[in-house]
Amino acid sequence: MDLPRFLQVEPVGQCNLRCQMCSIQFRPDGPPHGPPAFMDFDVFTRLLDQFPGLEELQLQGLGEPMMHPRFFDMIELAAGRGIRVSTNTNATYLNESRAERCVTSGLAEIHISIDGATAETYEGIRVRAHFDRVIANVEELVAARRRLRSATPRIRMVVVAMRKNLREFPDLVRLAHRLGIDTVFVQHLCHDFGESSLPAYYRSMRDFVDAETLTRLTQDEVGPHFDEARRVAGELSVDLRLPRTRPRAHPPGTPGRRRCDWPWRGAYVSYQGLAMPCCMVSTPDRINFGSMAERGVEPIWNGVEYEAFREQLSTETPPEVCRSCAIYSGTF
Repeated sequence: MDLPRFLQVEPVGQCNLRCQMCSIQFRPDGPPHGPPAFMDFDVFTRLLDQFPGLEELQLQGLGEPMMHPRFFDMIELAAGRGIRVSTNTNATYLNESRAERCVTSGLAEIHISIDGATAETYEGIRVRAHFDRVIANVEELVAARRRLRSATPRIRMVVVAMRKNLREFPDLVRLAHRLGIDTVFVQHLCHDFGESSLPAYYRSMRDFVDAETLTRLTQDEVGPHFDEARRVAGELSVDLRLPRTRPRAHPPGTPGRRRCDWPWRGAYVSYQGLAMPCCMVSTPDRINFGSMAERGVEPIWNGVEYEAFREQLSTETPPEVCRSCAIYSGTF
């Protein structure tokens, strides 16, 4: 099977925040458990060299990418090869110099996670973050792009939909407009962590999703807030993407690849170099196919475990870890 043209790499396996919604707080990666959980730059380079037809690279995982000391070197290396590079950030590490490097490094797109339109909501979700500081950092990025007369990186606000922030969707659209961000992407919590093999220390994460998901609310509870957000977006010319609130109906016999083509379309590699089926899995202790860093890309990509996963996903009985994934169910 040909190697994919899309690659997602997790540069950092540790985070600078404790997010109520994020399993990162349960991962024994980085301090205080051990040394910094950063992908070795030489490993990154070797991986990149093994994807000769790569067109798109996303530097994203459960950690904050800008914590990596060579984050912008990663961008410049890939962009210098003509690869389109994007990243996700919580914007807490943005400052004037990093904002400028976002522009000059060749970064094509940056997704900024802002899950509340008020300090109370935002700081309740992203513990130890400071709403006003994050907003100032985003303003710094917009100013750097304007100062350097650059159209890139394109900026997208990403919002994880929860009961905690549902009422603030219209105000999040207003906030994006005020900041000069013209795209708001709202998504559901990506997974319910419902597989029977889930490690015990993730079970509180499952409880959080059960309590916060919008997919168990009625249309009367969700609809008015979605409708108002759409109205505001139309008035302000903000490109707003809202998720489905109910699973997409698939007729019997619909192959899994039509529900999710991740394992055929793109590779996802953790900071340790472990290959996972997609970013929705979050952590390699839930499932992985082995180390691309040690064994190489092609032997893993075309290996027995990866192929068996694809074969099962092609059936009406997909791998258990996929069954309650928001992409597979069509709610993402």
